[in-house]
Amino acid sequence: MADRRSPALSAGAHRRWLAATGVICVILVVFNACSPSRVFEAASVVDDIRAGGGTSLLKDRRPPPSRTAIVYEIDGIAAEGDLYRPADEIRARMVLVPGVTPAGRNDRRLVEFASTLARARFEVLVPDLVEMRSLRVTADDAVPIADAVRFLDRDDDGKPIGIAAVSFAVGPALISLFDPDAGPRVDFVLSIGGYYDLEALVTFITTGYHRPDDGGPWQFLSESRLAKWVFLFSNASRLDDDADRALLETMAERKLNNHRADVSDLVLALGPAGRSVYAVFSNTDPQQAAALWSAMPPEILAQAVRLDLRNWKLETLRPQFVLIHDRNDRVVPAEHSRHLAAALPAAQTSVYFIGSLRHADPQPPGLRDAIQMGRAVYEVLSLRDGLRRAE
Repeated sequence: MADRRSPALSAGAHRRWLAATGVICVILVVFNACSPSRVFEAASVVDDIRAGGGTSLLKDRRPPPSRTAIVYEIDGIAAEGDLYRPADEIRARMVLVPGVTPAGRNDRRLVEFASTLARARFEVLVPDLVEMRSLRVTADDAVPIADAVRFLDRDDDGKPIGIAAVSFAVGPALISLFDPDAGPRVDFVLSIGGYYDLEALVTFITTGYHRPDDGGPWQFLSESRLAKWVFLFSNASRLDDDADRALLETMAERKLNNHRADVSDLVLALGPAGRSVYAVFSNTDPQQAAALWSAMPPEILAQAVRLDLRNWKLETLRPQFVLIHDRNDRVVPAEHSRHLAAALPAAQTSVYFIGSLRHADPQPPGLRDAIQMGRAVYEVLSLRDGLRRAE
């Protein structure tokens, strides 16, 4: 996603935001019978997310966390990551999964979010996921995510452990819960803008069409150019044909640098396997998407089957789940979180739709969105404190 900074607030706007924060606190306490101190903390966390690297209530009240690059070892295999630690007490631990970006764990938005979580008394580990940094989405990243969970449980002190993931990283994060050594240690999962049905997602990414309602008419939202070429690059890397793989990767790189770039010379040079992949990503007709998808090379379809969350028994998972989604998301449509919630255990899952997330680049929210965000953050803080939802 483009690295756009949230607009800085003027002094007057910041005062209005602080006043709105007070209103949020009152509404949540009155209507939800919440803990007033945790409500205020939730509002402070929302304020800190809004602020990014700027001033906030939470920064004023809590000392800055530390960020340390570490190397840790699980089953004899070394891994790298960044460990964020609060300056005071640790109440819970969190694996924060970096998304599909060359910046990886150094992405500005991820660093700011990890710092917010650490100020909220989470010890946060951001593992270095080489495939994600290389713009490749793979189910194999479930392994280093599970290893990060195992590392955070190194002291076996009973503190809650969570996983937070955004967008395409939600798939590997949920798959990691099926690891027999890591899954039982995870108490809660925070999913932000996650996907559920991979075929439907690729149809939307390539054509701009989606079905907000099951079996309903196709609706055009927008074509996600960046996501389209990232997915092409990711799938090209799995081709057995070296020539087609190189051509498709070059094509994706051209388009990522300039979406208007001419790639006709590369298309003409593709072999049968490469053409079947290109057909999916150049298609603009949602009615043709399923047939084109099923005609892709088996080595790509095999990975897609693993990444498609419809193929996992999500109803058997034991953590608590908090799903947050931009109701106007133009990268992963909001119905994915609705379908994901339906596949997870109902008593362990809550969903919050918010209009100001801009997928993974939050903007200053209005009062309605701030209340929804405050409720979601309040729930995460309750899970941090070991308070599970009644089942």
